[in-house]
Amino acid sequence: MVHPAVSVESFPHLLKTWRQKRRLSQLDLALTAGVSQRHISFLESGRSHPSREMILKISETLDVPLRERNTWLVAGGFAPAFHARPLDDPQMSRVLFAVRMMLANHEPFPAVAIDRAWNIRLANPSFERLTALLGADLWTNIGGSPRNLMRLFFHPQGIRPYVVNWAAIAPLLWCRAQREAEAAAGDDMRQILAELRPHQDRSLLWTAEDTALLPVLPLKIARDGMQISLFTVIATFGTAQDVSADELRIESLFPADDPTDQLFRALALAPPA
Repeated sequence: MVHPAVSVESFPHLLKTWRQKRRLSQLDLALTAGVSQRHISFLESGRSHPSREMILKISETLDVPLRERNTWLVAGGFAPAFHARPLDDPQMSRVLFAVRMMLANHEPFPAVAIDRAWNIRLANPSFERLTALLGADLWTNIGGSPRNLMRLFFHPQGIRPYVVNWAAIAPLLWCRAQREAEAAAGDDMRQILAELRPHQDRSLLWTAEDTALLPVLPLKIARDGMQISLFTVIATFGTAQDVSADELRIESLFPADDPTDQLFRALALAPPA
């Protein structure tokens, strides 16, 4: 059913923009999607109007995020196909169960579930213990709710003073956030980057130290004689059919050395303060 309030003129622009973003020619896209190059050309020029099925097929081929697939559908004159349910929605109960299980099973090491803007949606107790070690009022100082990992690192009152290898890890984190915002058309992440950019040393963000010899780059933190070294593994939902699930990331932090391993195991056994 055609959506009466939406113009279709933006669909050719969306298609061309995402095709170029994925660095595919019209022929490459046509071969992968199983349609003719002529049809792709006509869709991009506006000479042909896409069906709902064609929009879904091409957006799947280009690995367009579900939120943006809805935008494609609306631009083509159709109703959105994918819901964006909150995590506490009854239909998200199994997803929420899986996320909580992953976070719990990662104890005694830190893990968080974040959305596409790196807002923390859920965290395990070990992550809370880690941030408490870095300052009881840390989250209040950098902006409070929603808690955000980019602000944690790049806000002027964030954890930068405690990150030993800042010159190596900051450029990689910043570039990762930029890539994800570009890949997912993430306006919310772009807003956070714009907010934090004036506080950064731009030359440092584009001159990462040579770390090519390391299999993974650990985050090294030092405060009050305490030394912590962690690296991250990211998990996603590979068959998500809901926008919220599609955008959810599980970031699990692992100890990069034995002292860090022992520290977190000891923290988990310590009685509550």
